[in-house]
Amino acid sequence: MADTPGALAGGPIARLALFPPALGDVVDFEVPEAERALGEAAERFARKEIAPIADKMDREDYFPRDVFHKLGEQGFLGITLPESAGGLGLSYLAQAVVLEQIARVSPALALSVGAHSNLCADNLARNATDVQRAAFLPGLASGAAVGAMALTEPEAGSDAVSLRTRAERHGAHYVLNGSKQFITNGPIADTLLVYAKTAPGRGSGGISAFVVTRDTPGFTVSRSLDKMGMRGSPTGELAFRDCQVPVENLLGRENGGVAVMMSGLNVERAVLAAIPVGIMTECLELSLRYARQREQFGQKIGQFQLIQEKLANMHFQLEASRLLLYRALFSVQSDLLTARQSATALTFASEASTRVALDAIQIYGGYGYMRDYPLERLARDAKLLEIGAGTSEIRRLLVAQELLGPGFDLSNGKPR
Repeated sequence: MADTPGALAGGPIARLALFPPALGDVVDFEVPEAERALGEAAERFARKEIAPIADKMDREDYFPRDVFHKLGEQGFLGITLPESAGGLGLSYLAQAVVLEQIARVSPALALSVGAHSNLCADNLARNATDVQRAAFLPGLASGAAVGAMALTEPEAGSDAVSLRTRAERHGAHYVLNGSKQFITNGPIADTLLVYAKTAPGRGSGGISAFVVTRDTPGFTVSRSLDKMGMRGSPTGELAFRDCQVPVENLLGRENGGVAVMMSGLNVERAVLAAIPVGIMTECLELSLRYARQREQFGQKIGQFQLIQEKLANMHFQLEASRLLLYRALFSVQSDLLTARQSATALTFASEASTRVALDAIQIYGGYGYMRDYPLERLARDAKLLEIGAGTSEIRRLLVAQELLGPGFDLSNGKPR
């Protein structure tokens, strides 16, 4: 079939039958045909358009705006967006399948695509008015506009609801003042989903969400940040100084932003778990190829049992991560507010991808440590997934809270 997946837009949104609701049902571990075809198209695109520039992105911290726009032209930036807005109207599984293929060659670009398509565009599609959807979604789906979500602050990282950015209503505008930190796509974003306190005394019940465009008076990019990995995915600090946002850019209702935030974070964790799965897939494939070819002591290194053990362990972690990913995607497709499955998938997969990438470097030996090979880049990129979208530690607390049930507040380690 042609690489352009637009014809797949008519496919069903939730056909993932991996985990049926009733015990005893037949479990189908096959990814549906539409999603599989989309993944194959994404793989061809990634190898042709992204792989040749992946090292340049890393070395120069270079964001390929032209390739990003091509992703939009091919339909890869609006997978879950409605067809009326230029999207494909497909499932979160479809979005994850595409991210996995991009992550195999460039986790950094996969991260930017995920922040754009999921954290920004999908949140807007689920929570915006018809007028807001018409104004913002077509540009995000096509890649004409780059999207970002601005939540984290210098004093509000894992504690996401402790925001200090304020928004006060003044006539036809809200006036935002504050700053945001570690914002993926922040330095290049045209459309941002921004969270601010509209009723500071109400805690999490006083947060609102806003759509802020790059040309809004009072919005500036303070600086771009130089990272250990995921280079080429721009990350920055943002400032809002008497930033005047039109009232019609309020997303949802005033003081109702925490529901937008929490549902968005659960979907984010589920979908972004595809990135470490992509990293592991590439590391295992490269390691198998090398183990079959590299000779030491008169035989292929794949004959050595310690190498075989590493390869088997890499496979175990990849397969377990993929199943957890699919389970999380199935969960958020029907329940946006339950955190356990998505937090489990991202925590397990992200930590596994760091181990798998380091094992791949060990199999390659000295060559794996060289920048001539992609493994050291994949290892540096993998580490971020243990930190972003809530750290591994915070995600474990979320899982434990749901396991323990009502009455426990694990933020201070004591039952409530």
